[in-house]
Amino acid sequence: MHLLHLEDSLTDAELIALVIQREWPACRISHVSDSMEYRAALERGGFDLILSDYSLPGFDGLSALALAQAHCPRTPFLFLSGTIGEERAVEALKRGATDYVIKDRPSRLVPAIRQALALLDEAERLRRTEAALRENEERFRQITENVAEMIALVDPNGRRVYLNPAYREWGDPADLVGTDAFREIHPDDRDRVRASFAQTIGTGAGRRGEHRMVLPDGRVRQIECQSSVLRDSAGVVVNVLLVSRDITERREAEARLREQASLLDRARDAIIATDLDHRIAYWNASAERLYGWKASEVYGHRLDQLDLGFDQARFAAARAQLLATGEWRGDFRLRTRNGETVLVESTWSLVVENNGRPRSILSIDTDVTERKKLETQLLRAQRMESIGTLAGGVAHDLNNVLTPILLSIDLLGSKMTTTEDRRLIEKTKASASHGAALVQQLLAFARGAEAKRTQIDLPRALNDLQSLIRQSLPPSIQLTVQCEDDTWPIQADTTQFNQVLINLCINARDAMPHGGRITIATRNTTVDAALAGVNPGASAGPCVRISVIDNGSGIPPAILEKIFDPFFTTKAAGKGTGLGLSMVAGILKNHGGFVQVESDSGRGTTFHLFFPAVAEVPPAIVREDRPAPAKGRGEAILLIDDEPVVRDTLQLLLQRAGYRVFPAEDGGTGIAAFTQHEKEISLVITDMMLPDQIGTQVVKTLRSRRPSLPIIAISGMMASGQFDELLHLHPRVDCLAKPLSPSVLLAAVRRGVPMAAQ
Repeated sequence: MHLLHLEDSLTDAELIALVIQREWPACRISHVSDSMEYRAALERGGFDLILSDYSLPGFDGLSALALAQAHCPRTPFLFLSGTIGEERAVEALKRGATDYVIKDRPSRLVPAIRQALALLDEAERLRRTEAALRENEERFRQITENVAEMIALVDPNGRRVYLNPAYREWGDPADLVGTDAFREIHPDDRDRVRASFAQTIGTGAGRRGEHRMVLPDGRVRQIECQSSVLRDSAGVVVNVLLVSRDITERREAEARLREQASLLDRARDAIIATDLDHRIAYWNASAERLYGWKASEVYGHRLDQLDLGFDQARFAAARAQLLATGEWRGDFRLRTRNGETVLVESTWSLVVENNGRPRSILSIDTDVTERKKLETQLLRAQRMESIGTLAGGVAHDLNNVLTPILLSIDLLGSKMTTTEDRRLIEKTKASASHGAALVQQLLAFARGAEAKRTQIDLPRALNDLQSLIRQSLPPSIQLTVQCEDDTWPIQADTTQFNQVLINLCINARDAMPHGGRITIATRNTTVDAALAGVNPGASAGPCVRISVIDNGSGIPPAILEKIFDPFFTTKAAGKGTGLGLSMVAGILKNHGGFVQVESDSGRGTTFHLFFPAVAEVPPAIVREDRPAPAKGRGEAILLIDDEPVVRDTLQLLLQRAGYRVFPAEDGGTGIAAFTQHEKEISLVITDMMLPDQIGTQVVKTLRSRRPSLPIIAISGMMASGQFDELLHLHPRVDCLAKPLSPSVLLAAVRRGVPMAAQ
């Protein structure tokens, strides 16, 4: 240590130095003998202890003490003198001296120095403690006055001892000191909070709770409060510290979130939120309904790792586009928990933070399975309609080609004399007739040609058909017919009805090469307007649904929508034409019904055939034909047809049958010929598809000239229904469909010519 010693006696100074350095050998002592040296030493500073004589020449000890307190107030100051006296010593201690030692008692010097240094250490510790306390108090003040939480000290009686500035909404914190801490609590919560406060004091355990407080302006706030006890040195609870925060906005936000979640659960779409790795964080009620998994079962799982059957390549491409552009729209064919296949339209949106960094992914999935089925049915119906228009035109042209062939064969047949020639004519006629039948079948598919419909008793019809179908099935396939006796009757062409069921059963047979089961079942049902609306030609009302069910290989989804297209087939070359199912659809449409299909690979196939039920049995129409002469007697016939070959062949046939013919290539020419030879003409034969006008216009024009004029209308499109108005004219127009046979045409002519003669 370093001592400053003020002593005017050099001898005394040396003696004191010996005493001190004997105890502290490393002690450094600076000796000064007058006030000037003393002042200079104090200004330099750096002393741990000051020793001073009391009586100095021209300078006294009290003045030295005053200077020391001015320059280094914390440095211990000891008087060492032989003349201080008790009264002066007391005065020195009062003025701040640490101690005093009489020179004739040098043994007391070392203990006095030790005690002074100890007091210095204690004072320093006390100073640091007080400084730390002041620092802590300042820190506490800064915290309590600047935090948003409301901090209060409350005594055990519930009176406020301290409140921080956060209480200013309830009034001036200074004015609230001493008031009841429970007076602002909502009356409905007050008793509960008092009870909790009492338990906190009684148990000494802190508590957390919520209650409402009422502001001076009447507003109610939701408060969250944490309480803890403060004890004295004896362990007695003296105060309760309450730290409260206003959570009104948080609770309101949580309520809004719950409301929004409730609204999202009411949404029909599946709404899913995931992190950037597609781990599920939100899964609404519609997602549960659509996919079958509960929200609690999928949280934390990756979306693409659920058993939904994602196309992984498409999933990766969608994710890449999402990260690049922030959004992706598309569709997925997915699998639900119970194995059903659903088609969903999905929208992925990237949710970003305020700084623009991606945070999560929001997916909205819409189940469009049924809509796509209806769209497919509608598109199929439109496609069939377009194909029907094309097929109808082709059929019309083919009929015009076949008509002169069939007519010429009969004309040539009468000239054949050898057996070989007649056989050749018969084969030609058979081939042409087969071609004509194919054209009529194509026209029936395309335009809905009217077949010969009768009322069909389904229980009896299916029982008779069962044996016929069995002949086409191997023993490994079981056929079952389930038809209730009260099944409604239908109005249908028996041949076409049988054709439909046989066709479907043959297809089912081909789908079960190793055997299986086919079931034909009927059910009375009602088709509503919505279902009829997406099946063109169908009408709402009572129907019979005939289901053909097999457990074969099924139809893959990729080709399901194509199966009714004409000429579409999955069979090997030579095994099928692709017209079977298109004919089924066409026949059902012509009967005012429709067909639906349900199938999946490996799960079998079901065709539902909807036939309108019969309301009442229509009365039979009986027509009595007048007897006609076997051959013409030179009666004049106006023949209108734009096809030269058809026109020439018909003219030759009629002339050989004994009639005179006025040919015309279009409607205008025909009407002009009728005007010129009106008194001669007994009958008109006209094609209905003329280049200058529709045949119905020609008929109406001629009938306006002669209302009773017999007319025969011919057309390759006669069965389409577009000329039905001719059947209601009086007298009735005889309508014949191309291709014509000579016998049918001449019979119609013979019926018409006698009517003209009446």
